[in-house]
Amino acid sequence: MEAFLNNSGAVIDGFTWTIRLTAVSALFAFLIGIVLTAMRVSPVPLLRGMAAVYVETLRNTPLTLVLLFCGLGLNSALGVSFAETTQWNVYWLAVLGLSAYTACFVSEALRSGINTIPFGQIEAARSLGLTFMQNMRLIVLPQALRSVIGPLGSVLIALTKNTTVASVAALGVQEASREMKLMFDQGVVPVIPTFIGFALGFLALCLPMGYVFGWLSKRLAVVR
Repeated sequence: MEAFLNNSGAVIDGFTWTIRLTAVSALFAFLIGIVLTAMRVSPVPLLRGMAAVYVETLRNTPLTLVLLFCGLGLNSALGVSFAETTQWNVYWLAVLGLSAYTACFVSEALRSGINTIPFGQIEAARSLGLTFMQNMRLIVLPQALRSVIGPLGSVLIALTKNTTVASVAALGVQEASREMKLMFDQGVVPVIPTFIGFALGFLALCLPMGYVFGWLSKRLAVVR
Protein backbone atom coordinates (compact mmCIF):
# COMPACT_ATOMS: atom_id res chain seq x y z
CA MET A 1 0.00 0.00 0.00
CA GLU A 2 2.90 2.36 0.67
CA ALA A 3 4.13 1.92 -2.92
CA PHE A 4 0.62 2.69 -4.15
CA LEU A 5 0.50 5.88 -2.07
CA ASN A 6 3.93 6.89 -3.35
CA ASN A 7 2.45 6.88 -6.86
CA SER A 8 -0.61 8.90 -5.82
CA GLY A 9 0.28 11.65 -8.29
CA ALA A 10 -0.13 9.27 -11.23
CA VAL A 11 -3.35 7.91 -9.70
CA ILE A 12 -4.84 11.39 -9.32
CA ASP A 13 -3.77 12.31 -12.85
CA GLY A 14 -5.42 9.15 -14.20
CA PHE A 15 -8.72 9.85 -12.47
CA THR A 16 -8.54 13.48 -13.62
CA TRP A 17 -8.48 12.28 -17.22
CA THR A 18 -11.31 9.85 -16.44
CA ILE A 19 -13.45 12.70 -15.11
CA ARG A 20 -12.64 14.88 -18.14
CA LEU A 21 -13.48 12.05 -20.50
CA THR A 22 -16.74 11.29 -18.70
CA ALA A 23 -17.94 14.89 -18.40
CA VAL A 24 -17.28 15.95 -21.99
CA SER A 25 -18.53 12.67 -23.49
CA ALA A 26 -21.69 12.89 -21.37
CA LEU A 27 -22.39 16.42 -22.62
CA PHE A 28 -22.02 15.50 -26.28
CA ALA A 29 -23.90 12.21 -25.82
CA PHE A 30 -26.81 14.08 -24.25
CA LEU A 31 -26.97 16.62 -27.08
CA ILE A 32 -26.69 13.96 -29.79
CA GLY A 33 -29.25 11.84 -27.94
CA ILE A 34 -31.78 14.70 -27.97
CA VAL A 35 -31.30 15.14 -31.72
CA LEU A 36 -31.70 11.40 -32.31
CA THR A 37 -34.83 11.32 -30.17
CA ALA A 38 -36.38 14.20 -32.11
CA MET A 39 -35.57 12.40 -35.35
CA ARG A 40 -37.06 9.12 -34.12
CA VAL A 41 -40.41 10.72 -33.29
CA SER A 42 -40.35 13.06 -36.29
CA PRO A 43 -43.25 13.00 -38.75
CA VAL A 44 -40.68 12.66 -41.56
CA PRO A 45 -40.14 8.95 -42.38
CA LEU A 46 -36.61 9.51 -43.71
CA LEU A 47 -35.46 11.09 -40.43
CA ARG A 48 -37.06 8.31 -38.40
CA GLY A 49 -35.33 5.70 -40.53
CA MET A 50 -31.92 7.36 -40.34
CA ALA A 51 -32.12 7.68 -36.56
CA ALA A 52 -33.34 4.10 -36.14
CA VAL A 53 -30.47 2.73 -38.26
CA TYR A 54 -27.92 4.78 -36.32
CA VAL A 55 -29.23 3.76 -32.89
CA GLU A 56 -29.72 0.08 -33.68
CA THR A 57 -26.34 -0.21 -35.41
CA LEU A 58 -24.20 1.43 -32.72
CA ARG A 59 -26.19 0.05 -29.80
CA ASN A 60 -25.54 -3.50 -31.01
CA THR A 61 -21.88 -2.89 -31.83
CA PRO A 62 -19.27 -3.53 -29.09
CA LEU A 63 -17.82 -0.30 -27.72
CA THR A 64 -14.32 -1.66 -28.34
CA LEU A 65 -15.03 -1.81 -32.07
CA VAL A 66 -16.40 1.75 -32.06
CA LEU A 67 -13.25 3.05 -30.36
CA LEU A 68 -11.03 0.96 -32.62
CA PHE A 69 -12.73 2.58 -35.60
CA CYS A 70 -11.99 6.02 -34.14
CA GLY A 71 -8.38 5.14 -33.36
CA LEU A 72 -7.39 3.00 -36.34
CA GLY A 73 -10.01 3.97 -38.91
CA LEU A 74 -10.39 7.71 -38.51
CA ASN A 75 -6.96 8.58 -37.13
CA SER A 76 -4.52 6.07 -38.59
CA ALA A 77 -6.20 5.25 -41.92
CA LEU A 78 -7.96 8.51 -42.78
CA GLY A 79 -5.64 10.89 -40.96
CA VAL A 80 -8.40 12.61 -38.97
CA SER A 81 -6.87 14.66 -36.16
CA PHE A 82 -8.47 16.95 -33.58
CA ALA A 83 -5.37 18.34 -31.84
CA GLU A 84 -1.67 18.85 -32.44
CA THR A 85 -0.46 16.86 -29.45
CA THR A 86 -0.95 13.09 -29.31
CA GLN A 87 -2.36 13.20 -25.79
CA TRP A 88 -5.18 15.56 -26.66
CA ASN A 89 -5.78 14.00 -30.08
CA VAL A 90 -6.46 10.55 -28.62
CA TYR A 91 -8.58 12.20 -25.93
CA TRP A 92 -10.89 13.81 -28.49
CA LEU A 93 -11.03 10.60 -30.54
CA ALA A 94 -12.12 8.79 -27.38
CA VAL A 95 -14.72 11.49 -26.71
CA LEU A 96 -16.04 11.03 -30.25
CA GLY A 97 -16.39 7.28 -29.87
CA LEU A 98 -17.89 7.37 -26.38
CA SER A 99 -20.31 10.16 -27.28
CA ALA A 100 -21.53 8.48 -30.45
CA TYR A 101 -22.03 5.18 -28.62
CA THR A 102 -23.63 6.53 -25.44
CA ALA A 103 -25.99 8.81 -27.39
CA CYS A 104 -27.87 5.70 -28.52
CA PHE A 105 -28.73 4.80 -24.93
CA VAL A 106 -29.63 8.40 -24.12
CA SER A 107 -31.97 8.42 -27.11
CA GLU A 108 -33.63 5.17 -26.05
CA ALA A 109 -34.12 6.48 -22.51
CA LEU A 110 -35.66 9.72 -23.77
CA ARG A 111 -37.91 7.87 -26.19
CA SER A 112 -39.21 5.72 -23.36
CA GLY A 113 -39.90 8.94 -21.44
CA ILE A 114 -41.85 10.35 -24.37
CA ASN A 115 -44.02 7.22 -24.38
CA THR A 116 -45.15 8.06 -20.84
CA ILE A 117 -46.63 11.40 -21.92
CA PRO A 118 -50.40 11.25 -22.51
CA PHE A 119 -51.08 11.55 -26.24
CA GLY A 120 -53.84 14.05 -25.52
CA GLN A 121 -51.26 16.65 -24.43
CA ILE A 122 -49.42 16.34 -27.73
CA GLU A 123 -52.68 16.58 -29.69
CA ALA A 124 -53.72 19.64 -27.66
CA ALA A 125 -50.42 21.33 -28.46
CA ARG A 126 -50.94 20.64 -32.15
CA SER A 127 -54.45 22.03 -32.01
CA LEU A 128 -53.04 25.24 -30.56
CA GLY A 129 -50.87 25.63 -33.63
CA LEU A 130 -47.50 24.61 -32.17
CA THR A 131 -45.02 23.27 -34.69
CA PHE A 132 -43.27 19.93 -34.18
CA MET A 133 -40.14 21.60 -32.80
CA GLN A 134 -42.15 23.87 -30.49
CA ASN A 135 -44.10 20.85 -29.28
CA MET A 136 -40.87 18.97 -28.56
CA ARG A 137 -39.19 21.92 -26.86
CA LEU A 138 -42.10 23.15 -24.74
CA ILE A 139 -44.25 20.09 -24.05
CA VAL A 140 -42.57 16.78 -24.78
CA LEU A 141 -38.90 16.99 -23.83
CA PRO A 142 -39.33 18.75 -20.45
CA GLN A 143 -41.70 16.00 -19.26
CA ALA A 144 -39.68 13.20 -20.87
CA LEU A 145 -36.48 14.36 -19.18
CA ARG A 146 -38.12 14.42 -15.77
CA SER A 147 -39.46 10.91 -16.33
CA VAL A 148 -36.09 9.36 -17.19
CA ILE A 149 -33.67 11.02 -14.77
CA GLY A 150 -33.04 7.66 -13.11
CA PRO A 151 -32.24 5.81 -16.37
CA LEU A 152 -30.06 8.69 -17.54
CA GLY A 153 -28.12 8.37 -14.28
CA SER A 154 -27.52 4.71 -15.07
CA VAL A 155 -26.29 5.68 -18.54
CA LEU A 156 -23.85 8.17 -16.99
CA ILE A 157 -22.51 5.56 -14.56
CA ALA A 158 -22.07 3.11 -17.45
CA LEU A 159 -20.23 5.82 -19.41
CA THR A 160 -17.87 6.39 -16.48
CA LYS A 161 -16.98 2.71 -16.42
CA ASN A 162 -16.76 2.54 -20.22
CA THR A 163 -13.95 5.11 -20.21
CA THR A 164 -11.63 2.26 -19.18
CA VAL A 165 -12.04 0.81 -22.69
CA ALA A 166 -10.50 3.94 -24.23
CA SER A 167 -7.08 3.01 -22.89
CA VAL A 168 -6.88 -0.26 -24.79
CA ALA A 169 -8.85 0.32 -28.00
CA ALA A 170 -5.91 1.68 -30.03
CA LEU A 171 -6.23 5.06 -28.30
CA GLY A 172 -4.18 4.91 -25.11
CA VAL A 173 -5.88 7.72 -23.22
CA GLN A 174 -4.07 8.26 -19.93
CA GLU A 175 -7.15 7.57 -17.80
CA ALA A 176 -7.23 5.66 -14.53
CA SER A 177 -7.13 2.09 -15.81
CA ARG A 178 -4.18 2.85 -18.10
CA GLU A 179 -2.27 4.36 -15.19
CA MET A 180 -2.94 1.18 -13.24
CA LYS A 181 -1.62 -0.95 -16.11
CA LEU A 182 1.51 1.21 -16.40
CA MET A 183 2.15 0.72 -12.68
CA PHE A 184 1.86 -3.04 -13.10
CA ASP A 185 4.16 -3.01 -16.15
CA GLN A 186 6.78 -1.05 -14.23
CA GLY A 187 6.49 -3.41 -11.27
CA VAL A 188 6.45 -0.53 -8.77
CA VAL A 189 3.21 -1.45 -6.96
CA PRO A 190 1.68 -4.61 -5.45
CA VAL A 191 -1.23 -6.01 -7.47
CA ILE A 192 -4.01 -6.56 -4.91
CA PRO A 193 -3.75 -3.22 -3.00
CA THR A 194 -3.55 -1.36 -6.33
CA PHE A 195 -6.66 -3.10 -7.66
CA ILE A 196 -8.46 -2.24 -4.44
CA GLY A 197 -7.30 1.38 -4.58
CA PHE A 198 -8.51 1.92 -8.15
CA ALA A 199 -11.77 0.08 -7.45
CA LEU A 200 -12.42 2.42 -4.52
CA GLY A 201 -11.65 5.36 -6.81
CA PHE A 202 -14.33 4.28 -9.29
CA LEU A 203 -16.75 3.66 -6.43
CA ALA A 204 -16.10 7.21 -5.23
CA LEU A 205 -17.04 8.46 -8.71
CA CYS A 206 -20.06 6.26 -9.40
CA LEU A 207 -21.84 5.92 -6.04
CA PRO A 208 -22.53 9.67 -5.63
CA MET A 209 -23.93 9.75 -9.17
CA GLY A 210 -26.38 7.00 -8.27
CA TYR A 211 -27.52 8.76 -5.11
CA VAL A 212 -27.83 12.18 -6.79
CA PHE A 213 -29.81 10.91 -9.78
CA GLY A 214 -31.98 8.77 -7.51
CA TRP A 215 -32.79 11.84 -5.40
CA LEU A 216 -33.45 13.95 -8.50
CA SER A 217 -35.75 11.33 -10.02
CA LYS A 218 -37.91 11.43 -6.88
CA ARG A 219 -37.69 15.18 -6.52
CA LEU A 220 -38.62 15.96 -10.14
CA ALA A 221 -40.99 13.06 -10.79
CA VAL A 222 -43.96 13.97 -13.00
CA VAL A 223 -47.26 13.52 -11.20
CA ARG A 224 -49.85 11.93 -13.49
